[in-house]
Amino acid sequence: MVTPADAPTSDAAALMSRLGFAHGQVVQEFGYDSDVDDEFRFAVEDFTGSELEDEDYSGVADAVVFWWRDDDGDLVDACVDALTNLGEGGSITLLTPKAGHPGSVDASVIDESAVTAGLHTSGSVNACNGWRATRLVAPRTGRR
Repeated sequence: MVTPADAPTSDAAALMSRLGFAHGQVVQEFGYDSDVDDEFRFAVEDFTGSELEDEDYSGVADAVVFWWRDDDGDLVDACVDALTNLGEGGSITLLTPKAGHPGSVDASVIDESAVTAGLHTSGSVNACNGWRATRLVAPRTGRR
């Protein structure tokens, strides 16, 4: 549970809200490696009030945090895999290295991959040191 001492700063809270996170959500994380931004991860945990679930989690997730680099493989397949446990109305926060950083992913690749996976992009922001976040959501029709 988030206590006032543990509560994220207003900037972090605004970012978490913008990315679709909410208190009480179960968030599954994919693509964790030594290069991820732990401060972002902790901000998600503080904001939602629960620890991130790993890739082996088999329950229903309300949201997904997905760290993705250009050389990680096929982004379409990764998006489809991330949808496996995602509950209705959930979203994927796709974190990719910012332009100019090793492993950066062109925005057009993200857009095309999202559409092919049955999703669409719903905004992109500078999320943390070296990483850009793109929110991927299912079309408003409710079909994926």
